[in-house]
Amino acid sequence: MLLASLALLAPLASCAAPLAAPLAAPQAAPEFRPLFDGKTLDGWQLVGGDGRGYVIEDGCIVCPKDGGGNLFTTRDFGDFILRFEFSTEPGGNNGVGIRAPLQGDAAYVGMEVQILDDAAPQYANLKPGQYCGSVYMVSPVKRGALKSAGEWNAMEITARGRTVQVKLNGALVNDVDLNTVHDAATLAAHPGILRERGHVGFLGHQSLVKYRKIELAELPPATPPAGLDNVAPAGMRALFDGKTLSNWKGLVSPDKGPPGRAAMGAAQLAAAQATADEKMRAHWSVQDGTLVFDGGGDSLCTAEEFEDFELWVDWKIAKAGDSGIYLRGSPQVQIWDNPIGSGGLYNNQQPGNPSGPLAVADRPVGEWNRFKILMVGEKVTVFLNDVLVVNATTLENYWQRELPIYPRGQIELQNHGNTLWFRNVFVRELPRAQR
Repeated sequence: MLLASLALLAPLASCAAPLAAPLAAPQAAPEFRPLFDGKTLDGWQLVGGDGRGYVIEDGCIVCPKDGGGNLFTTRDFGDFILRFEFSTEPGGNNGVGIRAPLQGDAAYVGMEVQILDDAAPQYANLKPGQYCGSVYMVSPVKRGALKSAGEWNAMEITARGRTVQVKLNGALVNDVDLNTVHDAATLAAHPGILRERGHVGFLGHQSLVKYRKIELAELPPATPPAGLDNVAPAGMRALFDGKTLSNWKGLVSPDKGPPGRAAMGAAQLAAAQATADEKMRAHWSVQDGTLVFDGGGDSLCTAEEFEDFELWVDWKIAKAGDSGIYLRGSPQVQIWDNPIGSGGLYNNQQPGNPSGPLAVADRPVGEWNRFKILMVGEKVTVFLNDVLVVNATTLENYWQRELPIYPRGQIELQNHGNTLWFRNVFVRELPRAQR
């Protein structure tokens, strides 16, 4: 049965290097294993099915004209190479979801590699990101490798860290580093590009598309695992070095925020900062590669200011703990021991800017959690433990409600008088000039 074979899938180990060899030996070739047994849909689940959903015909998974919906693997995957063959009717339309959650539009909350007979007349006016082989509306394809409707095409999709490659009939037609995607509208619409893991699946649109020879090889993770403390993944840099309080400072004007600091003259601000730094060092320390707050004093602030960015923060709280992440000096992405769950934009008040999270994704108190926070313009997207809890929501200006959020400011680790732990604080700045 396929389910049994899927359970054997595991990250591949590299070959051991010869004794005293100056270079590491090459890794073993990826080991491909079938996702489809040719007879059943064991190992797959239908989500939001239409009509007949998906059927098995002649050793193929078929999305019939009177069917569709999303057919996902029951397992999720991180870094992998996926291979398969597909054939469409004239004008056929489908897609391959990668790193997708089971709920929501996989093209946005995950990623979709387009499957489309894009030579059909009805597709004469497609956008560049809609042709077959595109990462849908994120990265356009290099055209010319797709065969005619009714013929079999071979596709290979490699997802490794933030890189996605697509080969079509042996030609590399898409090769995108998702860290280079800076367009504000694209980032707001496609939070799924930040996901590290998710399901693989076929995204049907009530047109005839067939799949066969479906196999997948898992790859060792390109992103450092959570246990590898304070080592920034590719494209990011560490704000905490795991050893010192370099790059951090004390909080000036905790009650008045950015307007209070802006009202100070240079000499007054320097004196206030020196006092705040002394207070900070009395209550924040580094222990075993972790930022630890003892429950006294004020919040910890970055020495730098930021405009648009992606921020990763690992955090842990104690029972009844309460904290948060200030963005551009403004509260806050919520952290707390509360059934509502963490990650919401706690101080939002306007009806169109929800303050609560979309889901509860907190791990038990005392365990580590990871935020991935994307701030572009006024919009904030938050993943908590790889679950989308805030989706492109406006962060309101807590300090001056009549104004939009400040375009630039510091990042703060907030406290409410309880013990806190932080590590793996990474940032990726998004240059506005490129959008």
